[in-house]
Amino acid sequence: MTRVANTPSNRPDVIQSLIDGVDRYNPDNVSILEEYLATQCSNREVDVMANLAILKLYQFNPHLINDQVVNNILVKALTTLPEPDFNLCLYLLNEQIVTEEPVVRLITLRDLIEQARFKDFWNVYEGGDDIYKELTAEVLGFEDSIRANIATAVAMTFQSIEAPILQGYVHLKGQAFSDFVKAQGWSEANGVVSIPINKDNEAKTTVLTENIKFEQLTKIIGHSND
Repeated sequence: MTRVANTPSNRPDVIQSLIDGVDRYNPDNVSILEEYLATQCSNREVDVMANLAILKLYQFNPHLINDQVVNNILVKALTTLPEPDFNLCLYLLNEQIVTEEPVVRLITLRDLIEQARFKDFWNVYEGGDDIYKELTAEVLGFEDSIRANIATAVAMTFQSIEAPILQGYVHLKGQAFSDFVKAQGWSEANGVVSIPINKDNEAKTTVLTENIKFEQLTKIIGHSND
């Protein structure tokens, strides 16, 4: 089962040194971090610390702000939900940017994912215009990343789920849906998708106990002796 990570498997040394040292606050280094973001967008990895460093530089140097870079950082952060990356990014943006149309639309997508309204997410994303696809166009594999995280949420919640419901969650049908189910290590039969038991979806025995104070116990015993 795929889980989108928010830390790359192979962070370049130059980026590591920028993140760890005082140079992360040097505005002359913003182009290096922006180029690294472009690499993330093309290789499907996410480095939230490096991307937050960009937004921090923008915070201290508003004249450096690149709207497309901000957009791509937020889109990459969407792919790591339910991790808090998206909200961490928002905290570093000024009020004007947060209230502007592109960011507002991405916040809408975040809300739908966080509320597990997966079918509604795809309805909005695939809406009447192509604005959402335009916002996410530079982030390779955006839709696949969202599906991977939805699959994680489903696997944490269900041992079985009706195929039509899951199709709505991941916005796939036919062979594409069957391939997706197989890729997760799940099985499909008679319109139901079965998910292997794991530590999250396993039914847990609940033991109910009553705490009876000593005074209550003596009253109970006293009544029984009457």
